Amino acid sequence: MSWNPMIDPSLPDTTHPDAIETVIVPRARDLGGFEVRRALPAPRRQMVGPFIFFDQAGPAEFITGTGIDVRPHPHIGLGTVTYLYKGEFEHRDSLGTHQMIYPGEVNWMVAGNGVTHSERTSEATRKAPSSLFGIQTWIALPEDREDDPALFEHHGKEALPVLEGEGKQVRLILGDAWGERAPVTMMSETFYADVMLQAGAKLPMPDNHEDRGLYVSEGSVEIAGDVFEAGRMMVFRPGDAITVTAGPAGARLMALGGETMNGPRHIWWNFVSSSKEKIEAAKQAWADGDWEHGRFQLPPGDDAEFIPLP
Repeated sequence: MSWNPMIDPSLPDTTHPDAIETVIVPRARDLGGFEVRRALPAPRRQMVGPFIFFDQAGPAEFITGTGIDVRPHPHIGLGTVTYLYKGEFEHRDSLGTHQMIYPGEVNWMVAGNGVTHSERTSEATRKAPSSLFGIQTWIALPEDREDDPALFEHHGKEALPVLEGEGKQVRLILGDAWGERAPVTMMSETFYADVMLQAGAKLPMPDNHEDRGLYVSEGSVEIAGDVFEAGRMMVFRPGDAITVTAGPAGARLMALGGETMNGPRHIWWNFVSSSKEKIEAAKQAWADGDWEHGRFQLPPGDDAEFIPLP
């Protein structure tokens, strides 16, 4: 649909210089032969709304016969969101899901009380050189939903709302913003969007969420007179009117946020929980390795190996 007509693109940028609460510079992390840039959690900011992990994967190039191999591993207490700009992933999980994901689509896996999954470059893609560039993030679950059964949803590119106009294209991946709502099942108030801006185009951040942040994937943006290049996350003060202006080469952004959690979360390896005891129980269950009768099972079709407990 066209851009929200209630937003007047001629309005001046009144963003206050102090509207940015935190600027985060991602840290490099090696995931076993593949490096990601991790913006969350950060030393000064654990979460933005319910978003508790935020990784940029790539851009990377692979020669024929190579790719990504993230072996089966467990999660509890969170939902994983996979969104790609380029390339593909082959997802398998212990629910029996076998799903490819391509650019503009979304994979949403809620771990709840426990799930195991793997992510690999498919055999078909390995037959030629390939590229990968995307974002994977984790969303902490509300305390009363941490023990829910696991679930998986995939939504194609055509199912996600797109707003266009005045030099911007916004694809809403999760939640609600700018008068639109994505079809993905959410457990808490959330928004998450892929934003492409032409040079000089302005984006007003949604004002219906308490916590709001922005990650620059490509290009640059100007906010209240300051310029932020690719590879920076800005977290804004609640309640402030925020307008983002794309730099001379345009910009690609991920806008994110939502309701703040009722308290901090404990993070250990791939586990997130409001309770240290729940994490200890999950650690023991994975270490036990009882794939037939235990808490965790391995994904059908990818059960010959797994990542051991650190």
